[in-house]
Amino acid sequence: MATEIEVGELLHQRGWRRAFTVTESVNAWAALVGLIERGYGDHVYVYANDLYCRDWLHEAWLLLDEHIVQQWTPRIRALDDLYKAVTTDDDGQALAQFHRLPGPDLWWWRRHPRIFTGDLGRSLRSAGAIGTDLDNRW
Repeated sequence: MATEIEVGELLHQRGWRRAFTVTESVNAWAALVGLIERGYGDHVYVYANDLYCRDWLHEAWLLLDEHIVQQWTPRIRALDDLYKAVTTDDDGQALAQFHRLPGPDLWWWRRHPRIFTGDLGRSLRSAGAIGTDLDNRW
C-alpha cells in the first residue's frame, strides 16, 4: 500500500495525464454528480471524459494505504449513491454508442443522466436512451 502522492505518481506512470490526488478526484466526482443532478448539457464526449475521475478513484483504491481509504470511502459512497439517484442504469447501451465501455466493475459507465438537456441529452436520446427532457419541459 502507498501514500496518496506515491499512488498519484504511479498512476501517472501507468498512463494517467498527470499525478492526481484523491482530493482532486473526489472534488471532480462531486462536481460531475452535481452537474448531472442539475442537468448536464455538455457534449457526450466531454461527459465520457468527465467520468474518468471516478475511474481514477477506482484504480487508486486498490493501491492506497488503508487509513486513506477509510477516510475517503464515506464521501465517495455518498457521491456514488447520489450519482445512482440522478442517473438511469441502461447497462451502458446508450453511452456505448459513443465511447468504448470498460469492464463491468466500472458500473458508472453503464448509467446515464435521468435529465436530458443540451448536447448530451440529444446524443443520448438519439441512442435510444429514455429520460426527462429538461429543454422541453415547459
